[in-house]
Amino acid sequence: MQKQKLTNKKVASKQVSGANAEKLSHYDAAGRAVMVDVSPKVESARTAEASAFVAMRPEVLRALPRNQKGNPFEVARVAGILAAKRTSDLIPMCHPIPLSHIDVELTQCDDGVAIRASARTQAVTGVEMEAMTAASVTALTIYDMCKALDKGITIREIVLERKTGGKSGEYRRSTPR
Repeated sequence: MQKQKLTNKKVASKQVSGANAEKLSHYDAAGRAVMVDVSPKVESARTAEASAFVAMRPEVLRALPRNQKGNPFEVARVAGILAAKRTSDLIPMCHPIPLSHIDVELTQCDDGVAIRASARTQAVTGVEMEAMTAASVTALTIYDMCKALDKGITIREIVLERKTGGKSGEYRRSTPR
């Protein structure tokens, strides 16, 4: 596969157009990236749940409770919560929203660590980016805490499992982990 180097000039000149531009709310009529105007939206209760999976060797999993850097599950849980609170600082077009609740659950499995992050808010825009950011940063933290034991750790399946609230209503992923 040939890699293409994009300069700022090339990126700026490539605009979104056609039918896809109308479906992508973060672009204006000229194809430029914009923050969506949510002022006409109605505030409502919104929830989201995201998951991630960190695959690693069984011997690394057995070492998790005795990791020299501390308990990686608790460090990762706190990192995920902090990341959810900072999502709008990380994702350029994401609105800052008041979070009512963030929860991060980690489950040790035979082949890795399953992560489930949930978020709640009462706002005019959804909370799925906060849940996905929490799951992603939790997974990265598990990697960071365990990389000395295994450089082959794999982070995979960062997905939105479900969301509720807003104009689009409820979404539930058809194939949960």
